[in-house]
This record gives sequence, structure tokens and C-alpha cells, in this order.
Amino acid sequence: MADTFLGQSITDMVNQTNARYFYGLRRTDDGELFIVKADQLKSGDSIQINKEGDPAQNFEDFDEAQDFFEGRNVNHEKVYLNLNYEQFRWDNRSINYYIDDSGNLVARVNEGYEYPTGV
Repeated sequence: MADTFLGQSITDMVNQTNARYFYGLRRTDDGELFIVKADQLKSGDSIQINKEGDPAQNFEDFDEAQDFFEGRNVNHEKVYLNLNYEQFRWDNRSINYYIDDSGNLVARVNEGYEYPTGV
């Protein structure tokens, strides 16, 4: 497998961006939180910004490397009904979030974590 991307090495490409990873956060109507992580350099990683529906309810201002934290208003109502992630951010660090045995939310930065399978 070649180690070049548009004529540059992978290392050179990574060093030129502060936005390798996309992190999206959404909440269900029942209050459950979900987070997604996508790696721009990983083949097959993708995200869907808007759900299907009325285009007037889409979020149209998505830009790579721009963080967004305004998916709900002061009354906690969705601002864009079709937007999949009410908050999202970009980072060059690989962050793995999980709940530990004590119920604490933990973030591992640039350190792997093997998520348990099942319920």
C-alpha cells in the first residue's frame, strides 16, 4: 500500500491539519447521549450531517474544522430538525470516550480503548 496522499506522505498530511477527527454529539428525545468519531484518514469512515426530510430544516453551514455547539436553543429545542449532531467539533487528537465502572465519563487522549460488546 502506498504511503502517499496527493503527492505527500501521510505524516506530512497529518501535520498540516488540526482537524483529523470529527466528533459529533446527539441526544435522543429520551435523553440518551450518543457520540460519533470519524477519522478523515481512515478509509470508510463517514458521517451523515443531515437526516432526510424537509430541506428547510437542514444545517447548511457545515465546514471542515469548524466547531458547532448551537444545535439547541435556550429552551433545549432543536434548531435544525434534520441535523444529526447537535454539537460537533474537530480535533487532531484521537479521543476515546467511555463510562468507567464508577459511572464517570472518561476521555482517553491518544490512547486506545476497547469498547465492550453487548448490552
